[in-house]
Amino acid sequence: MLRTHTCGELRRTHVDQTATLCGWIDKYRDHHGIVFIDLRDRYGKTQVKFNLSDSSDVQESARALRYEDVIQVTGKIVSRPEDMFNPKLDTGEIELHAQDLVVLNKSKTPPFEPDGATIPNEELRLKYRFLDLRRPQLQQSLILRHQLSKSTRDYFDELKFLEIETPIMGRSTPEGARDYLVPSRVHEGCFYALPQSPQLYKQILMIGGFDRYFQIARCFRDEDLRADRQPEFTQIDVEMAFVTREDILQTIDGLLARMVRDLRGVELKLPIPRYSHADVMERYGSDKPDLRFGMELIDIGDIAAACDFSVFKSTIENGGRVRGIRVTGAAEKYSRKMIDELTEFVKGYGAKGLAFFRVKGNELDSPIAKFFSSEHQQGIINKLSAESGDLIFCVADTPKVTSAALAALRQRLGKELQLYDPLELSIAWVLDFPMYAWNEEEQRWEAEHHPFCQPVDEDIPLLETDPGKVRAQSYDLICNGYEAASGSVRIHDPVVQQRIFNFIGITPDEAEARFGFLLEALRYGAPPHAGVALGLDRWVMLFLGCDNIREVIAFPKTQKASDLLTGAPADVDAKQLRDLHIKIDAPK
Repeated sequence: MLRTHTCGELRRTHVDQTATLCGWIDKYRDHHGIVFIDLRDRYGKTQVKFNLSDSSDVQESARALRYEDVIQVTGKIVSRPEDMFNPKLDTGEIELHAQDLVVLNKSKTPPFEPDGATIPNEELRLKYRFLDLRRPQLQQSLILRHQLSKSTRDYFDELKFLEIETPIMGRSTPEGARDYLVPSRVHEGCFYALPQSPQLYKQILMIGGFDRYFQIARCFRDEDLRADRQPEFTQIDVEMAFVTREDILQTIDGLLARMVRDLRGVELKLPIPRYSHADVMERYGSDKPDLRFGMELIDIGDIAAACDFSVFKSTIENGGRVRGIRVTGAAEKYSRKMIDELTEFVKGYGAKGLAFFRVKGNELDSPIAKFFSSEHQQGIINKLSAESGDLIFCVADTPKVTSAALAALRQRLGKELQLYDPLELSIAWVLDFPMYAWNEEEQRWEAEHHPFCQPVDEDIPLLETDPGKVRAQSYDLICNGYEAASGSVRIHDPVVQQRIFNFIGITPDEAEARFGFLLEALRYGAPPHAGVALGLDRWVMLFLGCDNIREVIAFPKTQKASDLLTGAPADVDAKQLRDLHIKIDAPK
């Protein structure tokens, strides 16, 4: 080893010993004949002192040191004077008095200091990711990611799960997001697909007798990106045979409790709360609400139908809804200009407008308050449990639009008003999702999650007659406004599976062509089985209290799916294209 200790290891117990450290120069201070540097590695920092009054080559070499040079330094560990302790460093009670110095590598002047007070823009950090990875904050993110993965593996190993790798190159079975395709050289005109998830393979593992499977799996989806999404991501993939939904929920409850205990040192209260899909949509307008704060959606349809405000009244007459939220103590925090901005915001979710009322005693103050009698005004105040100084927002539209617009507004206000602790973890299960969703554009029913979910048993007779009421045995785990896991009980009966395919327009011949290998496996004694997948990247982000998933991935892509470090995606050699039987007809 080139070092005897790391830069975060030395303490007063090491005083008078000789140590050799290696690392990067984090800070450089020249004090008229004495040079101090902070030497950094991923374990911490140690202050090193060079006395330039000594005439050795070591001290002369110290004059030429600069930020981010990589060095090896050997010296004696000395206790700092008590009034010179640095409480910000674990090594802040000692320093290393240099006796020998080896410059392992010089650094160009970096475009930014990894441990500087100002964080540069993300594009620059992604381009120089090798420098960004030296930032202590990013290193802590990746350390926590490792700890979360280890906690996961330890937990499942204790429960006798097997970690089994599934193929990265498989067959394209387009459902939902677009596949990333990989051309085959030896099979002209044919393509592999990178997995959106190991879904079909893990079901086959259950049929093959491996009743407890997990995998920390790489997955790929060619979809539009957001702050919490990446084209390639990692998920904790789980499948169990001979189980019910309850077994999956309890198993994942235990996993989350283990993670919180290992990473936070506290006990998570179990069981994790459970809500129905219908309940969260009614109360929060979203199937992944942030439960760290209240601000529930309240229906005021009866008052809207009886008032003189034509927008509210006509909405109810046309089968729509009028719903509102109460923002505690915000009556004077939002000016008319700010409310106009919020109005434009909800229009992005389909709303035609945003009504508002400031609560003043037992009355409402608003440009539309004159259309509401004193009785109606008091009724709105009572329904929303509002008090003087509160602000009420209402949306009148279709049920779908009122949910989407108020859910987004609620989320925005919660963040703007800092109604929650970013490090708090508010976790809940959402159960009984609809089996089908209506595709307005294509005028047909399609699977809400995927076509392999088992319907709730008592709803199976409704599959063809009243599909909108059919519930799936599916479940999502939500945390702080994010979908943090998703799963379902799988269909293990090939007859039921074909009924589902038939209803969403997949004929038996098409089903055989696309999913024949799975259907054939189901015909050979498939056990009842269920599974779930947790987004590992997203859980690391949640534990850290940040809202950008790129901060917890070593080498992320931009929102345009580009790798600024390597320049991917990039052109390839013409010979490679010929070998793959690919001709590109791209515009000049």
